[in-house]
Amino acid sequence: VKILEDTDGDGKADKVTIFAEELNIPTSFTFYDGGIIVSQAPHFIFLKDTDGDDKADVKEILIDGWGTFDTHAGPSNLQYGIDNNLYGVVGYSGFDGNAFGQDLKFNQNVYRFNPKKKTFEVITNTSNNTWGLGITEDNEIFASTANNTHSAFVAIPNKNLKDVKGIGADGSAKIDGHYYMQPITSNVRQVDVFGGFTAAAGHYFYTARAYPEPYWNKIAFVCEPTGGLVHQAKIVNNGSGYAEEDYGNLFASADEWSSPVDAKVGPDGAVWIADWYNFIVQHNPTPNEDRGGYNAENGDGNAYVNPLRDKGHGRIWRVVPKDDDTYEPKKLSKKHPGALLKALSDDNKFWRLTAQRLIVENEYVDLLSGLYELVNDQHVDQNGLNNAAIHALWTINGLNAIENNNEALKVVRSALYHKAWAVRKAALQMLPRNTQTDAAILKANTLYDTDPRVQLATLLYFTERPSSTKMGQLMYNLSQDHKVMSDPWLYKALYANAAIHLSGFLNAFHKANPTHEISFEKRVDMSLVNYDDSDWETMELPQYIENAGLDIDGVIWFRREVNIPANMVKGATISLGPIDDSDITYINGIEVGSMASSYSSNRHYKIPDGVLKPGKNTIAIKVEDTGGEGGIYGNFWQMYIEAGESLVRINGAYKYKVEKSFLDQEEKVTNVFDMVNLLYKYYDNQSNKIEAQENIDQNDAKVIEIKVLKNEMKFNVTRFEVNASEQVELVLQNPDYMQHNLVITKPGKKDIVGKAADKMAADPNAATLNYVPQMGDVLFATPILNPDETYSLKFTAPSKPGEYPYICTFPGHWRIMQGVMIVK
Repeated sequence: VKILEDTDGDGKADKVTIFAEELNIPTSFTFYDGGIIVSQAPHFIFLKDTDGDDKADVKEILIDGWGTFDTHAGPSNLQYGIDNNLYGVVGYSGFDGNAFGQDLKFNQNVYRFNPKKKTFEVITNTSNNTWGLGITEDNEIFASTANNTHSAFVAIPNKNLKDVKGIGADGSAKIDGHYYMQPITSNVRQVDVFGGFTAAAGHYFYTARAYPEPYWNKIAFVCEPTGGLVHQAKIVNNGSGYAEEDYGNLFASADEWSSPVDAKVGPDGAVWIADWYNFIVQHNPTPNEDRGGYNAENGDGNAYVNPLRDKGHGRIWRVVPKDDDTYEPKKLSKKHPGALLKALSDDNKFWRLTAQRLIVENEYVDLLSGLYELVNDQHVDQNGLNNAAIHALWTINGLNAIENNNEALKVVRSALYHKAWAVRKAALQMLPRNTQTDAAILKANTLYDTDPRVQLATLLYFTERPSSTKMGQLMYNLSQDHKVMSDPWLYKALYANAAIHLSGFLNAFHKANPTHEISFEKRVDMSLVNYDDSDWETMELPQYIENAGLDIDGVIWFRREVNIPANMVKGATISLGPIDDSDITYINGIEVGSMASSYSSNRHYKIPDGVLKPGKNTIAIKVEDTGGEGGIYGNFWQMYIEAGESLVRINGAYKYKVEKSFLDQEEKVTNVFDMVNLLYKYYDNQSNKIEAQENIDQNDAKVIEIKVLKNEMKFNVTRFEVNASEQVELVLQNPDYMQHNLVITKPGKKDIVGKAADKMAADPNAATLNYVPQMGDVLFATPILNPDETYSLKFTAPSKPGEYPYICTFPGHWRIMQGVMIVK
């Protein structure tokens, strides 16, 4: 860790002081308590200079347990949060250890911790190796992952969805609106996600005012070191969530060494870019002779050893406004508390957050009256923000004044009425969880706030409160608001509240709907075995309904008969893949599972014993699409019923009928009746009881075990034999540090499927589809496996003898990861 100083005022560092050395790959640091906390797996360490020589003489291990088996998947992006916690991200190297007295084990997520309070919280999981974290001026949280998700919104913490059943528990969502990065050189070296974001890092927002207004709190800077660029991601509000749009590049280089890894706003309002500046930008896989390279070895942390790696150079760039680069240097010191208070109104978040941190660390409670004045100021800027009030609120919180000072509590409660939505949200997040706060929130009516983001914060507050009949009634009342029911994050938070305040919610529902009866076997006629569907139309599934020509939003029923052998009627599950947006799934008229407003969650439901019968069985799926393409849209191989070693595929032709279209309605809504049915299914132990049948032995299958070779992007088995029509269980293990799958194609179709996989990488839904092309040339496929995951793929071998290729279809892998299944 070095301190770089400009002593002669020419804008370039001419003095370098080594603050700390002999660290183990420090990936980030943040200022804390007069020193810094550094992420350097396996430890987070606290470093501090106590004698004023700019060299750390205190070194304390705060947390131990960060994974080191792959150093490009470890912890990074430490930053001081607006809520006075420290934030960071981690990839699949994960954590297995003890943090402030908690034994924890996790990987790839966003987390926050507070060394002073001895707390550590996993906020929510992410989809893969995670390097980016961004916090807006209004305290919204975003992330970027290294592989094909360069922008994700962190909406609901894990704690608010804990033990909630019947709805997808995903607390973050991929929001990037495009695939391709835009390098200015063709000399780009990538191992996968070709042309896209395969090493996305950063996601810091523009949080100053030196740049033009379109940047202010709207543009996130996502670095892509393999392309030598810094992408501008425009983040657009969408209800209680967000979407991303391509805003071009801030920085791009044709120098093949340029590898930006971080871009953030500095104290001068310019954007400062950390350029790793290295010709060898890819961590792994290791090149070998089979790939036309040399036989390299892997060093510590799984990085292949290469003489071209550079360990002595790096660059720091400033991207300054073209027309106005005037900046008056500023200083903040804990010795001048008044200046700290004034800095909370600065137009640069760098100075506001620094001032807040110094006030909190030094416990300047004498500043409380000035903080109250800032909170009570009702001014909002052209973006609807009052940043000084937000920081003042969190400074009051950091001084622990809310618990100890009635005036502070009164000021924070009054912030529930502030003109700035982010101030109202902040008050909701910090107010103590008690009955007095409940009453204050209900009086302020933030459940019906004009801004959906404040509504979401209110709903999350009440998921942390004990079960209440009154709250259940209020949640039912809110379920009548079409805007809430059609907003994915609000619906999810509302459902979580309905589950917590269950009795009051159901009582209110039945009072409003006295004739409605919950009957899991008869409540919806279209689910019944003997329902006459002879006049229904036909649609091949899986596919989006709009791709099938059904260009509507509404409720659609799908039905299909399947033959189930006697050995599968017990211990079975049904898999349907992802459904956009909600579903209730029935077999023989019995509901076996449902999920609401969870367009990206895979449906995998256990079938109660006694539901399936030997011979013909009826599957009926009620799908509600409230926007977008809609339908049962995953991979064909994700649609099946299995029991033990046996599997029946259920993709193909389904009969369908539109029960309700939203085209003529002003709002698209999710039906509260479906929500109630879900609640009864998952929280009423007396409903849907099924008699058990005798256990039946299951057939044996031929087991084929295949592993991914570490660092080589190959399967360890490149040829295996099965008999025609034989039952096969293919067990794929992924001990590698990258994601992989296995896809079996028709004879001679390997290249066609592989090229289709490369092309589909640009599809925003490609990750949800597990990068498996939706085409008839694909016979069987596993999902994408993360490092150290295993998947059992069960299928019946083709009846026609021949050579059936198999490949990995993660973007770019198929050209190397190949094998062949011989059917005899």
